[in-house]
Amino acid sequence: MVSYCGAMDPVFKALADPTRRALLDELFARDGQTLAALTAQHDMTRIAVAKHLKILEEAGLVVARRRGREKLHFLNAVPIRLVHDRWVGKYTEQWAAGLVGLKRELEEEMERVFEIYIRTTPERLWEAITDPEIRTKYHFGLAVESDWSPGSDYRQSHPDGGRPIIEGVNLVVEPPHRLVQSMRALWGPDAEAAGTTRVTWEIEPVGDSCRLTVVHDQLPADVPPEIYGGWPMVLSGLKTWLETGEPLTTPGSLMYTPTNDDA
Repeated sequence: MVSYCGAMDPVFKALADPTRRALLDELFARDGQTLAALTAQHDMTRIAVAKHLKILEEAGLVVARRRGREKLHFLNAVPIRLVHDRWVGKYTEQWAAGLVGLKRELEEEMERVFEIYIRTTPERLWEAITDPEIRTKYHFGLAVESDWSPGSDYRQSHPDGGRPIIEGVNLVVEPPHRLVQSMRALWGPDAEAAGTTRVTWEIEPVGDSCRLTVVHDQLPADVPPEIYGGWPMVLSGLKTWLETGEPLTTPGSLMYTPTNDDA
């Protein structure tokens, strides 16, 4: 079995190179860039930039997605969050909050992409996403309620009752591989003002594991970072619970409530 440290080696190696860190900084500033756009910001060839991007993709720090003829590259904060959950949180949470505090301002609707590999089956992963009791183990203590039929409503709230914290509609339900949902955050005035966004869960079996990709899009330009900033914590907690049976004790577990600092 591959150790946790061994699994994180590609992340550390990718971050060790200053050019690759610069590419991540550029995606931090403006997510969803093409190879041509990233090459234009460096004094190197397109092939050289492509090689650096490949290493970042292999480490999970960048996710590439096709949109028409274009291939767009997105910063994936989940591996950084996993480093935090393993080590950084033990020493200085304030520094970690700065590490994953990815506040961005764009002039159009935004899209955020998060990817993680989990040693489990598609069926077990689907259950963890849709089961009320399991969901509380890793999603800020929020249970989820729905009949999971296409077009049905869903809502997330604390198990002890009260008004929903998140609600929406299940737009596409294809177990155990794809779930598309509208989402309205209701935990505060700023969150409610963001309106309705969309979340897509994509599950793909890879060997003895699954690649889970979460795409949060239809985000308005002025959306509070708290709307999408909690996903690295949620997915890190989901991975930990499915692989170990234990919840994380870092933010993202149990009754924790997301704030602007968690973006």
